[in-house]
Amino acid sequence: MALHAQQSPKLTIHWDKVTVVSKTMPTLQVVVNPPLRPGQALGAAAFKALRKLGAEDVRYVPWLPYPRLAVAELQAPTSEKTSWDFSLIDPMAKEFFAATEGHATVMNFSTIPAWLFKTEKPVTFPADPNQVDWRYTQGTELREPSGKELGDYYARLVSWYVDGGFTDENGVRRESGYHYKIPIWEVLNEVDFEHKMTPEQYTVLYDAIVSAIHKVSPKTKFMGLALATPSASPRWFEYFLNHANHKAGIPINYISYHFYASPTRDQKVDNWQYTFFDQADGFLNTVRYAEAIRMRLSPETETDLDELGAILPTDNQPGDDAPPPQAYWNACGSLYAYLYIELARLQIDIAGMSQLVGYPTQFPSVSMMDWTQNKPNPRYWVLKLIKDAFHPGDKLVETEFGSQDVAAQAFETPAGRRLLLANKRDHAIGVPLANAARASAQVVDGETGDGPARSVKPADGKITLAPFAVAVVGW
Repeated sequence: MALHAQQSPKLTIHWDKVTVVSKTMPTLQVVVNPPLRPGQALGAAAFKALRKLGAEDVRYVPWLPYPRLAVAELQAPTSEKTSWDFSLIDPMAKEFFAATEGHATVMNFSTIPAWLFKTEKPVTFPADPNQVDWRYTQGTELREPSGKELGDYYARLVSWYVDGGFTDENGVRRESGYHYKIPIWEVLNEVDFEHKMTPEQYTVLYDAIVSAIHKVSPKTKFMGLALATPSASPRWFEYFLNHANHKAGIPINYISYHFYASPTRDQKVDNWQYTFFDQADGFLNTVRYAEAIRMRLSPETETDLDELGAILPTDNQPGDDAPPPQAYWNACGSLYAYLYIELARLQIDIAGMSQLVGYPTQFPSVSMMDWTQNKPNPRYWVLKLIKDAFHPGDKLVETEFGSQDVAAQAFETPAGRRLLLANKRDHAIGVPLANAARASAQVVDGETGDGPARSVKPADGKITLAPFAVAVVGW
């Protein structure tokens, strides 16, 4: 593999100059969709990979396009009967809780039952739980304005999982036998509300849901916003983070928002190597302004960037079953590594890769699993490489690298000195290393394919990074 024709830039690490102490937890989100249902080979492989990863703060989201997999009460209750039904929801939830046992999680049943809102006519949904329906969420005005009915739904939903069951609207006790812990509950999600509600409307819903859940799960903390387009939403941050806009005693433990690099349809790898990272830089500026608002209004609130990735413009359209080229997955891995470095510098609390399983018709380009081979792809292996090497409490030290083509950050960790490198370009780049003879590296690149990181020994005083490679160097 020929190196790009240029002189190798210089890498300088000042191990005695700590710039910041990391708070950043690398993790991921798991979105509920049909391949995660029992008996599916892709789902079995995905939950196995999740268990092997052992990440903290994993986000679990049963969501909009599959109402029967996400909403536990699809019909409005009457005095004669209720429609509570967890038979399709529980099998995946149980797999998730088993795969994350011993680790903190973020739960988000993001889709509100449609009957809780005023709508022109009753909202229908497919009988087939695997059939996509993007039209289920309708209305913004609750039929019961105080929010009590909404809060009661979520209180019963949470009680099902933490208190062994609940008493329904007609006084009937429904037993689950579950006693899971829910450390964090995230209230709603972008698709469900962002372009349909005002910050004022969302805050009313947040307060109603939080107050109700808190009564049945007092130790649960709460996360709000989950904004899809934070750069266009400064008023959301300003309004939601102002405690004066909430009912007394309502906590704002976390805020969350998202980023996806989005190339145009005519762009390929030659463009991705710039588009992904240029858009990431724009997002990082958004993070800085959002952090300034948070620090001014609610400095005790933590930040979870719980959807980080890229989406190709061909997703969810005819023909999206053709997988992207291998270089795409490595470029996405490098993008996450770059974001992890920058978010650690900004002391963001949680950096969540999106998402464990995508597949044709459901954002295949966002997947961390190879849906054709039922095994993790390079995005997963980059996350595992970073998660195993770096942790909150690690010390970032002053790191200088004379090129914008490689992101570089050195860390003092309890396990020793480590350097994270991410090649942002579609060509090989050499990075000179001090004490290279004593160094070793774990690398995810085109050669590793859908396999784990490989061991690399630096040679000739440097490590050579293949296109879009991510490496952890240790001494």
